[in-house]
Amino acid sequence: MPENLRTYSTIIVDDNEIDRLNTQLRAKKYPFLNISGVYTSAEEALAAITETKPEVLLLDIDMAGLTGLELRRRLGNDQVCIFITSYPDYAIDGFELAALDFLIKPLDKSRFDLAMTRLQDYLDIKEKAALFECTLGADSIFIKDGHNQVKIQLHDIVYLEALKDYTRIVTRQKKYCVLSLLGNLLQEDSFKTFVRIHRSFAIQKNFVQKITAQQVFIENVSLPIGRSYKSVVDELTAS
Repeated sequence: MPENLRTYSTIIVDDNEIDRLNTQLRAKKYPFLNISGVYTSAEEALAAITETKPEVLLLDIDMAGLTGLELRRRLGNDQVCIFITSYPDYAIDGFELAALDFLIKPLDKSRFDLAMTRLQDYLDIKEKAALFECTLGADSIFIKDGHNQVKIQLHDIVYLEALKDYTRIVTRQKKYCVLSLLGNLLQEDSFKTFVRIHRSFAIQKNFVQKITAQQVFIENVSLPIGRSYKSVVDELTAS
């Protein structure tokens, strides 16, 4: 394992021994996961989670007593959760509880691999964003990266991209990530010049190169236009 690899404490909860061992064997193949506990019931896991505060849950749903869904409700959204279950009907309930993914038993290797890739990407973004602190000024923002303060001129920001609980700030030179919802960031006075063209994207109109029926081309990048934002984009074309 590389010395600088960030690992995340992970627990597995499943009342079926074979399924539990199967999940554990698969998860052990991913060095970024540090399996800190394996539990046979949600009640047992609840006490351990409250004490040890793991970062990732690989959680069965249909268990005797306290279910995986009920456990997630009690814990809130502090941990990243992937539900693993035999019952696809639980999918909507799982995603309503902010699960990152929902896997169906028996586990398919390629689908499990995809879920782990998504998990690592999300954790890496979360870890990086947690290192940043955004301070707003009149015409610039200061982003704290570790012990360094990075000053970004607002007029250098090409577009903003929503990434779940985070926002990616894209300039011509570099991409940054801050722990703030895109909608919240756009409510700040410093970002009033940005135009939202999609639930996931907001742009600065002076960077726009071309607008089509479905896309905005900005600095050689094509961004989608959301249906509910077409009237806003039409105003850009008119102006």
